[in-house]
Amino acid sequence: MLRAILKAVRPHQWVKNLFVAAPLVFAKRMGDVPSDLRAAGAFAAFCLLSSAVYLVNDLVDIEKDRAHPIKRNRPIASGALKPEVARVIAGLFALAALGGGLKLGLGFALTAAGYLALNAAYTFRLKHIAFVDVGCISLGFLLRVLAGAFAIDVPASRWLLVCTLLLSSLLGFGKRAHELRIAGEDGHKHREVLGDYDPRLLRLLLIALGVLTPVAYLIYTSTHTADLFGNGRLTFTVPFVAFGIYRFIRIVSRTDKADSPTDSMLHDPAFVVNLILYAAAIVAIVVTSS
Repeated sequence: MLRAILKAVRPHQWVKNLFVAAPLVFAKRMGDVPSDLRAAGAFAAFCLLSSAVYLVNDLVDIEKDRAHPIKRNRPIASGALKPEVARVIAGLFALAALGGGLKLGLGFALTAAGYLALNAAYTFRLKHIAFVDVGCISLGFLLRVLAGAFAIDVPASRWLLVCTLLLSSLLGFGKRAHELRIAGEDGHKHREVLGDYDPRLLRLLLIALGVLTPVAYLIYTSTHTADLFGNGRLTFTVPFVAFGIYRFIRIVSRTDKADSPTDSMLHDPAFVVNLILYAAAIVAIVVTSS
């Protein structure tokens, strides 16, 4: 039972919630213990929220997942986790996240509640509307960043939000491109909205976003953060971002085994090493700029 629960809440997907910590890093508050603790609390709250969302989504899609060659192995679809148990866990996770979120401030709690409401709308209706579904995914990442800013009481930079919007759109359209390529002509049977996407348009969007995202990040690190840090060293991290995006697009275009590009990214040695080097470079720059 415990193993099924751990698999169902998708802890490997919690890496997406690191966006909550973006304001901590780029507002130069990393190393400030109270801010670090509040950011950690915000991260934990969003891990609970996202896991609750995954459970509800699997409950809603249980029949479709059972017809999917890979998703049928998910705990709820396979019968390893009973639906009634999944409902209780989802409810407890959501209540714990929102209740704990109040301790991080009303702004954080309201943003977290908005994230939960958005995902409820996505799960029950909006994921069936092409482009609106990816818009919901992008908004979810924006809410993570805003929540992180509220948690440590700093304003979220407009350029940080622009970078987040571009990157999250890339991730969203990349996920759809991956699903469409894996499922082929029968894609709409497993996810209705796939029938409304054109593979050629998705490729163009990935290329455009793959170029715009590092450019926006370059502008952000050479202007706003350069003024805050007193130097432009964060621009040295642009190649890591560009390479990470390249690996993501490559994975989306070529990997056939995973049901999510995130799974493949976390098992791609080049991507993981690049991510570690990027994190190390960020920490080094923040520390030496103090």
